Amino acid sequence: MNCNRHIASRLGVLAWLLLASGVLLHAAEAPGKYYDGMPRGTGNYSDFVALWDEFREWRNEPRSEFGKDAITRREDQLSDFRSRLEDMAVDQWILSQQAEFLAVRAKFDQQDFTLRISRPWARDPGFYVDRLLRVTFTDLPASGEALAELERRLDGIPQLVAEAKRNLTDVAADYADLAIFNLSNADGVGHGYPWREVPPPGVIGWYGDLLERADEEQPELKGKITAAKAAVEDLRDWLTANRASMSGKAGVGEAAFNWYLRHVKLMPFTTEQIVTLGERELDRLWAQYALERHRNRNLPEIELPASAEDYQQRIDDTDRAIRSFLVDEEIITIPDYVGKLDTNVPWIVRDGGPNFWEQVQYRNPSPDHLHAVIPGHRFDALVERNNTHPVRRYLTDGARVEGWAVYLEEAMMYAGLLEAKPRVRELIYLFGIFRAARMPADVWLQTNTMTAQQVADYWIERVPWLDRDVARVDAEIYLRRPPGYGLGYMTGMLQMQQLLAEQKRRLGDDFSLKTFHDNLMAFGRLPLSLVRWEMTGNDDEVAALWKRAPMPVSR
Repeated sequence: MNCNRHIASRLGVLAWLLLASGVLLHAAEAPGKYYDGMPRGTGNYSDFVALWDEFREWRNEPRSEFGKDAITRREDQLSDFRSRLEDMAVDQWILSQQAEFLAVRAKFDQQDFTLRISRPWARDPGFYVDRLLRVTFTDLPASGEALAELERRLDGIPQLVAEAKRNLTDVAADYADLAIFNLSNADGVGHGYPWREVPPPGVIGWYGDLLERADEEQPELKGKITAAKAAVEDLRDWLTANRASMSGKAGVGEAAFNWYLRHVKLMPFTTEQIVTLGERELDRLWAQYALERHRNRNLPEIELPASAEDYQQRIDDTDRAIRSFLVDEEIITIPDYVGKLDTNVPWIVRDGGPNFWEQVQYRNPSPDHLHAVIPGHRFDALVERNNTHPVRRYLTDGARVEGWAVYLEEAMMYAGLLEAKPRVRELIYLFGIFRAARMPADVWLQTNTMTAQQVADYWIERVPWLDRDVARVDAEIYLRRPPGYGLGYMTGMLQMQQLLAEQKRRLGDDFSLKTFHDNLMAFGRLPLSLVRWEMTGNDDEVAALWKRAPMPVSR
């Protein structure tokens, strides 16, 4: 294989930046070596890329059946994919390709875990409730293809409800309670929902909202909407009537979660270690918050904005200040295609006042702008969309994404962004406190140590300004998402700090923060244990990943 050609392709969208500055990615172009458990088959790298393309298409294809026969077919298909993957000659590949193999194999393992352990179609009514909700957000009047799609989805609602009743044979208690609540109650947060001055009461309320809009703008749809709404109400009644028998555990269990952390998340931590790290980070951030509050005790508090216009001005000022800081202080390269990236928290007037995120964001947008806009999520995602690498452009790891974003909050503060804004530094610590509190709580959810309600209570006791709605919604998100997403924020941040420390120690006076960040972007959004291996050559975390342990099947 032509390794130089591979390296140029792998760098993707930022290659010209790195090559123009003479930067070498230390270990990325290095030859690979054999590790115990590494496949020594016949497939070459081109075969691997083709298999990855085929797997992604299979993984993303629309699915409407989740019965036993359909799941068995999926398991058989995945088994065929895995057999082909394990027949790759990975021992002959260069280091960067070996890293890609581990990242892709982790995606195979995630699908296997979902099919055999998580099984949301059988255990979580929310798996269906989520699908019932989004159709109600459709703008009216609809026409052409949009109208045909809306009618198709409305007609399919009764069938989806019937499918849910057939498949939900092992429902967890937490999942049942969350689904029943969400069907009939507004979640109090409305993240990603269309704005309504009075939020509709749950999924059923949103069907009522759609019906009211159809009455005014497209009356011919009222019959289909009414039938769909009746089916959703029937699901709520069925769940309520059968709730007493829905007593399963929502978490995957400690053994399965430890397997998942190693084989899917590719993390060098056990659940026990993550709890210890999380509790330590929570104490650290609380201590720094206390010291910062003392330091600023004679300064005025930051007031909430008086209007949407005031808030927008704060966003605009923050965006300008951050972009200038990133350029002037040589923090990271901003490619020419990065334009306006909007914001993550809209202006909302709530009867009970701002929620937790709004309490911070409205006062000063800097913490969330760093995390979610630039150079955090929106910037990060835009770089990925402009990546042309055939494998890495489609690989995204949650702990890499969230770890990078959380790392930026404190890192930019320590780099000098908020020197003249001491009260904003307090907001950085408040964000960190909530992220740290998620680390042990996410473990406790998945190991069935705490319920979602108990986790929400734990957070509220430890996180200033945290309201009941945000706590409940966050507990639901991290219980119901693929396991380990909630702990990925702070765990990923710790991995980012480890990587930064190692690079500074290794390079000494030759270390450049801008080069470090540009390199991170160029490697793509692989798990940070793999990025560390490629960037530094340190293989202590990845050497043990090649040998696979059997997946535990009991909770």
